[in-house]
Amino acid sequence: MAKASSEPLSLDWGFGLPDEVFALPEAELDAQVRYDDDLCQWGDRYFIRCILPVPLKGQDDYFGWGAWAEVEAEVFQRYLDLYEEDGREEPAHPAKLANRLAPYPGTTLGTRLLIQFQTPDERPTLTLLEGDKSRLAEEQREGIDAARHHEILAVLEG
Repeated sequence: MAKASSEPLSLDWGFGLPDEVFALPEAELDAQVRYDDDLCQWGDRYFIRCILPVPLKGQDDYFGWGAWAEVEAEVFQRYLDLYEEDGREEPAHPAKLANRLAPYPGTTLGTRLLIQFQTPDERPTLTLLEGDKSRLAEEQREGIDAARHHEILAVLEG
């Protein structure tokens, strides 16, 4: 019989880099990629680290995917322009998910979504498109229960 854990469940899971960048050999990464914890440029490709929130049902909290979004050069520059300012009034911009989220069937890499800038001390948020019928989009709209939260963590930590 499984023993109940009194440890709190993780409320986030982050990726250090976009998947395609992470897969580069170290020498290529060092020579071709400029990056820090929040921003990444690989040639003419631009990435911003964001939070993709999935609400937890019955709680005033969410599970946050610390995922990277690929954006156009103009969006990347606009983010840099607003980096030290409140960007919440800025319209959302199109982006593509740059990480594969293992608990979701099929591929999440390249999923189209919207990036919304936040305050200087908050990462931008990602929202899946309204017409997206994927499980991830459904869970972002409707939330997940404790059993699904456990299931996600089991896949990630497995």
